[in-house]
Order: sequence, then structure tokens, then C-alpha cells
Amino acid sequence: PPPPLLFPPEMPTDAEEQESSGTNSGDYGEEYRPLLPSRETSLRILTTALSPLDYRKWRRKPWYWRVFKVFKVPVELVLLLTVPVVDPDKDDLNWKRPLNCLHVLTSPLLCVLTLKSGAYGLYQIQGIFPVWGLVTLVGSALAIITFITTSNEEPPKYHCVFAFLGFLASAMWINAAATELVNILRTLGIIFQLSNTVLGLTLLAWGNSIGDTFSDLTMARQGYPRMAFSACFGGIIFNILVGVGLGCLLQMSSSQLVVKLEPDSLLVWILAGALGLSLVFSFVSVPAQCFQLDKAYGVCLILYYLAFLCVALLTEFRVIHLSA
Repeated sequence: PPPPLLFPPEMPTDAEEQESSGTNSGDYGEEYRPLLPSRETSLRILTTALSPLDYRKWRRKPWYWRVFKVFKVPVELVLLLTVPVVDPDKDDLNWKRPLNCLHVLTSPLLCVLTLKSGAYGLYQIQGIFPVWGLVTLVGSALAIITFITTSNEEPPKYHCVFAFLGFLASAMWINAAATELVNILRTLGIIFQLSNTVLGLTLLAWGNSIGDTFSDLTMARQGYPRMAFSACFGGIIFNILVGVGLGCLLQMSSSQLVVKLEPDSLLVWILAGALGLSLVFSFVSVPAQCFQLDKAYGVCLILYYLAFLCVALLTEFRVIHLSA
């Protein structure tokens, strides 16, 4: 009789069986390419580039991921139609000739129709021809010229221009989303009878900072605490100098020459004083600890923010006020 086995044979797990069955079904990776390259038509390139679904991933994902993906598909399709993407990691730099030619038309049209809620796009030149019509004509002509002078296989020399165009289109989408967010917050303020100051201190501030918070935490946990620490103060400086400066400049150019911040209000002095005091605290405490921060520093900053938020909200609701 055969000797007994000391170690029983290992049985494949469910995940390994799925991977093996998926491999045998013909869903190979990109390394398995045909020996004879075939040229794809422009229509097939366009339909493939505009497809936001990966059918192999669709079959592997659970049902709740598919439901969420169904709601994401319209948004992803609109982004694919309007935002060109240049990928330096790919051999063709993500050059999709028909789609990129379409971007020459859709991206400038997006910028015109989303800037200042479409006011510039609907403006009529001499009361006859709208601006969006002029942009459509010029963009269509440039798209036709680009399509004629390029090929599907090789990106043109000016393909880097599409990167700047994609950046501009992305900024316009962010601007449109931020405008709608502010309008929603104003609607909530009217419904719940809250002022713009309260909304700015709470919902809008948290919404603007939550992305930076998680990105800074991720960088710190990955071993880049200096980068995360610098990004915290760099974001504040950018918001103060560029955000306030550009906002005041646009306000002065559109409606009035002076932006009144109401310095007589107590809340304005609380905001300015809290910001200055926090910067002075970090400026003194960080060098005093030889740039080696511990948990006590973080706890102090969190408690300082909670105290500032309570004082600011109590001031806004007239609980704390100056005597006449």
C-alpha cells in the first residue's frame, strides 16, 4: 500500500478558482497582443474611448458596486466628452484622435457656458449673435483641421496643448460644482434661517477642508509628515492670498469698486484674531519643541479650533455681543 501523506494536498480557494476560470475564459491582460497589428477605425476608437464601463470588472464586482456605477456613468460620460486627458505613462500618451478632436469643440464651449453661471456664454455680440455660437463655429473649424492633419496611430507634436485644455476644463467643472454648492448652502440658510457667516464657518469650511484633511493624513501615514505639515499651512496661505484677493478683485470689477467687510462687527475681529493667534502659537511652539511635534500639540490645536468655533457661533447668534 502507498505510504500515507504527511501533508494533505492544498485545495484551491474560491478566489483562485475564479481567477483561473477568468483566465481560461479568454480575458487575458494587455501583454497578450495579436502578432499582426490591426488598424482601428475612428468610430471604434471613439466608442471605446467614450465607454466608462470595464466589462471584465463589471462581471467581478458585487451588486452594490454595479448600482453605484450606474449612477456614476452619466457623470463619467460627460467628463469624458469635455475633459481631455494626457497620460505620459502610455505609449500613445492617451491620444484618441476622434475624441480629442471633439474636445477641441466641447472644452471651450464648457468654459464659456459654466463661467459665471453661463452669463458670458449667453451674451449676444451687438445683440445679434451669441458668444456660445461663435465659440461653436471656431471650435468646429479647429476640430476639423485637427482631424485632417493628424492620424489615429501617432499623437501630434502639439498634443501637450490638450493637457492645458484639460486643466482648464477641469477647473471650470470645479468652479461650476462650487457655485452650485454655495447656492445649495444659501438655500439651506434660507430654510433654516441661518446667516451666510454660520454656513461659511461650518458646512462650507468643512466641505472645503475635508479633502485636504484626508490627503494630509494619508501623506503623514505614508512617511511624509513634513510634506503634510507644509501642505496644511500652504493651503491656508493660498486660500487667504489667492482666494480673498481674487474674490475681492472679481467683486470690484463686476459691481463696485470697494468691498466692505464690516470691520465694526465683532465677528470680523474674532475671525482675524483667532487666525493670527493660531499662527503665532504655531510660530512659537514649533521651534520651541525643536520641530519635533507630539500629540499634545495636535490636541491643543483641536481644542483651540473648538473654542474658536463656539465663540464665533455665540457671537453670530448675539449671545456674545458688545454693549452699546
